[in-house]
Amino acid sequence: MTDDVAEADGITARYRETDTERVLEYDRDGRTAAIAQNTDGYAMLKVRPTADGDELERYYGFDMALDHAAELLGVGPHDLPVPDAAADMGM
Repeated sequence: MTDDVAEADGITARYRETDTERVLEYDRDGRTAAIAQNTDGYAMLKVRPTADGDELERYYGFDMALDHAAELLGVGPHDLPVPDAAADMGM
């Protein structure tokens, strides 16, 4: 399992890998969002309210998934820190 953390302006981003998914979790003042991608190669990104929550939407592009996650957190997408290990998520 890989863990990587990045922080900026009160937003914490935690990246981890499980046996089945790559997961990028965000937390800002108690508000959360997660972006997940299966580990079986490139696939659509799933945006969830939490890492284990129900899928809200799927995206091909990482930038679109970040935009949705930022909306859930009430910030702009460019405000979200991205850990180095998560930089290549998406297609």
